[in-house]
Amino acid sequence: MMLAVDIGNTNIVLGVYRGRELMHHFRLSTNRQSTADEYGVLIHNLFHMSNVSVKDVEGVIISSVVPPLVQVIVEMCVKYIGKEPLLVGPGIKTGLNLRYENPREIGADRIVNAVAAIEQYKCPLVVVDFGTATTFDCIDAGANYLGGAIVPGLGISTEALYQRASKLPRIELEKPKKVIGRNTVHAMQAGIIFGYAGQVEGIVRRIKLEMNAPFLKVIATGGLAALIAGETECIDEVNPMLTLEGLRIIYDRNK
Repeated sequence: MMLAVDIGNTNIVLGVYRGRELMHHFRLSTNRQSTADEYGVLIHNLFHMSNVSVKDVEGVIISSVVPPLVQVIVEMCVKYIGKEPLLVGPGIKTGLNLRYENPREIGADRIVNAVAAIEQYKCPLVVVDFGTATTFDCIDAGANYLGGAIVPGLGISTEALYQRASKLPRIELEKPKKVIGRNTVHAMQAGIIFGYAGQVEGIVRRIKLEMNAPFLKVIATGGLAALIAGETECIDEVNPMLTLEGLRIIYDRNK
C-alpha cells in the first residue's frame, strides 16, 4: 500500500492506496503548531479505525503548500511509518510540460492536480481547485501546463467580511434559498455563494476566449467544489479526489 499526503493551508488530506485503488481517505485540520508525534498519533488512530496497518505501507508521497509543516510530516513518516517520503518539488518526475515563466513558483498542489487531470480527462481543460485560495490551472490541447489564475477562497472572503465590517456576523457557508436575502445572514450567504459562482463563470469564460477553446472541459476539486458547482453551469465535473490521484500517479512514475 501507499500513503498520499496533501498538506494544504486549511486541511491535510490523506489517501491510502492499494495499487491504483483508493482504499481510505482522511481529512485533518492543518495546525502549524502540531508536532510530528501529535500527527503520528492521529495517523495511527485513523489507520486503526480503518483496519489498516502502518506496516503494510510501502511508500509515502507528500505535496505541500505549507513549508513549515513539511519537515514535521516527514519526521512523522519516518518515526511512525518507517518510510522516508517522496516530496513533490524540483527534480521529481511528473511528466508535466510546464510553460510557466518560473516553474519553481508553481504550488505543488497545482502541479499534482494538472498531472491527474491530464491522465483522466481529454485536453484542453481547466482545473478549478476550491481551497484556501481558489486556483485555475489551464492545460492546452497538447497537454502543456500554461498557468492560470489565483483568487481568494470562499473561506477567506467570508472571514474578511466578518473581520472588516463591524456589524456583519460570522456565517456558515451554506446556499440560501433566494438571492434576495430577507435577513443579514441570508444576504451575506447570497452575495458570497452566488457572487463567487459568477466570478468563476467570468474567469472560465475569459480563459476559454484566451485559449481559443470554447469547448474545453472544466474540472472542479477541493473541499468547497460541490457547493459552487451546483450554482454554475460552467463546471463539467466535480472530482474531490483529483489531488490524491495526482499524487498516486507521480508516485508510480518515481518508484
